[in-house]
Amino acid sequence: MFVEFPKPGEVRVAREDVAPPGLGEVLCRTTLSLISPGTELACLRGEFDPDTNWEEWVRYPFRPGYSMAGVVEAVGEGVTTLRPGDRVQSYAPHQELVTLTEREARLLPGSVTDEEAVWVPLVVTAAAGAARAAITLGETVVVLGLGPVGQLVVQYAVAHGASRVVAVDTDARRLDLARTSGASDLLAATAADARAAVADLTGGRLADVVFDVTGNPAVLSQAVRLARTLGRVVLLGDTPTPSRQMLGPGVVSDSLTILGAHADLVSDDPSAGPLNRDAVTGLYFRRLASGTFRTAGMISERVSPMDAESTYARLRDGGAPAGALCFDWADTKEGQ
Repeated sequence: MFVEFPKPGEVRVAREDVAPPGLGEVLCRTTLSLISPGTELACLRGEFDPDTNWEEWVRYPFRPGYSMAGVVEAVGEGVTTLRPGDRVQSYAPHQELVTLTEREARLLPGSVTDEEAVWVPLVVTAAAGAARAAITLGETVVVLGLGPVGQLVVQYAVAHGASRVVAVDTDARRLDLARTSGASDLLAATAADARAAVADLTGGRLADVVFDVTGNPAVLSQAVRLARTLGRVVLLGDTPTPSRQMLGPGVVSDSLTILGAHADLVSDDPSAGPLNRDAVTGLYFRRLASGTFRTAGMISERVSPMDAESTYARLRDGGAPAGALCFDWADTKEGQ
């Protein structure tokens, strides 16, 4: 069983035969897969500017999703580090059975739950943003957009020593969640309306770093107004229509730095230094163990993959939960 977008605006759930794993492969059964609403809704809409990475990546029929936790069902010849019954995490799409290379299936420590493991790809995205921002001790950080990645950015900003982390969203439930993530200040406002409050909080200085995690092309011109002179604005929400983005006032006169950040900044090469997937993931697991990071409690709802069509319709119509939404692959009864 798998979830697919056959064409823009259309969702279906289908079944397929799955072959035994081949040389160096493992067959995994998904238990939980996390929905990344901003990315997946953009893929479903199919509105991409020419020459963007979106246009290159999304080809219909398209299988969405990239955050799963599951159990090894079978291993192919030559596999030495995994065996049936092992719990693993991977970047696989929303499907019940997935064939991976041995390298693509990450063995999970016993202390890490499935509810924590499914966050790994989004943790990598947030880590890329934090690395680009280069937050230093005592800085003020504003986070615009408190979806799943925005909540992780709040936790990264706290971990990197920000003295003030201002969480901005119009959803009171997301603001409450940001409080538990460590935000020092909560603003129930749009980015356009947040400037006066940010100025009040900072004595008129404004923010050292502003994260735009919305993916909304209209927000960049508002985000730059929250940054101080010589401040940094980090675009961590990648819009599929960058032609609609405008810089807004003060970028040149205030000597602002605008930084793009994408998960691909984090290398797959273990020898690439601390900003590689193994190092970022290992640090995340250690932070979970120490209580520095909290993610399992940010899953607000589980739904059956059989209800994928109605789930995406609800997300499209603004019905996202406060926290993350997951497909529960133990529940394959339609209408649950």
